[in-house]
Amino acid sequence: MKSRSLRVRLLVGAAAAIFAALATSWLAMTLLFQRHIERRIADELRHDGLQLIANLALDPAHRPTIATPPTDSRFIEVAGGMYWQLSTPHGSLRSPSLRDQELPRAPRTVSGAWHRRVAEGPFGQRVLLLERVVMLSNSGPPVLVQLAQDEASEAVDDFGRELAVWLLLLWAVLAGAAWVQVQLGLRPLERVRRNLEQLRGSPAERLVQDHPPEIEPLIAAINALADAREKDLLQARRRAADLAHALKTPLAALSAQSRRAREAGAVEAADGLDRAIAAARATVEAELARARAASIRQSTKRVDTAALPIIERIISVIERSDFGAERIFVIDIPPELCIPLEPADLAELLGALTENAARFAHRRVLIRGVSDQSGERLTIEDDGPGLANSRIEEALSR
Repeated sequence: MKSRSLRVRLLVGAAAAIFAALATSWLAMTLLFQRHIERRIADELRHDGLQLIANLALDPAHRPTIATPPTDSRFIEVAGGMYWQLSTPHGSLRSPSLRDQELPRAPRTVSGAWHRRVAEGPFGQRVLLLERVVMLSNSGPPVLVQLAQDEASEAVDDFGRELAVWLLLLWAVLAGAAWVQVQLGLRPLERVRRNLEQLRGSPAERLVQDHPPEIEPLIAAINALADAREKDLLQARRRAADLAHALKTPLAALSAQSRRAREAGAVEAADGLDRAIAAARATVEAELARARAASIRQSTKRVDTAALPIIERIISVIERSDFGAERIFVIDIPPELCIPLEPADLAELLGALTENAARFAHRRVLIRGVSDQSGERLTIEDDGPGLANSRIEEALSR
């Protein structure tokens, strides 16, 4: 298939657009899932943070203490993934999961509201950190409450991989649907192509108008072009026929002059004039034949004529002639056989051939007609001497 194919362009464009849309969706959905996970973790940490604050106290040295720490096993197990830390200027208290590690200090002054951020945490892990400052008394120091949990990167990565697989499957399904859509969308153009084949065979044909609105301007332009072409062809044929008919009168006058010259004794001049007149008349008749043949080929619609009645009428006329009365005519033509010609054109064609066969036959003239997959055929045979090979080309030149 050619690279310029409209079908290929539409399919490639649709597949690329669908892929871009699904890739954008994958990025957006992965980001939304990550933020959802972060919000859920933050909510859990906030719940544990409120429990810490509820049990928070300061010793006489203004160091933080806690009566009942959170009981989640991840706060107890070393590097368990969840951590808490309470800090004052005089000291700090950490969850057992931190062991000798510390949570990163706040890069700025933290207010009394909860703040969430992602930072490099203990044990080389990135963590989601939730922190706020608590004032236990007006005279006591501020306490920085921090809770952290390892980022759920594995869950996000797993979700991204599974989502990518499903979106690839969806891309394949949508690409198939796009192919079907392109096939349906281009079907009217296939119909236009078939109409154009008919138009090429007959200039009188026109494209039908019942097409989608998007194609109607193209149909109108093609029909207008066909109208102009048919008009030009008709004018050319008429001019050729008019010229040929106009020359007949001067040729007839020249023939009369030739006869007068011959009667006056200028035989040699008359012979030369007759040869020139014969050549001119042959050219005129040939041009008239071409114009007539073109008119038949490019008629507005196909006309089928039954061959048997035409042949019977021609034979009935030939039988009345001197040579025709002595011939036997055998007709083998099915009644249903039709020839794609006007009745007058078929009669003129068969009349000349049948008369010629009867004139040169010894006794018998056979006229056969058959119709098969290759088309309709009429054969006119006689038992006469036939035509020499050297004269066949001359006989068929017209």
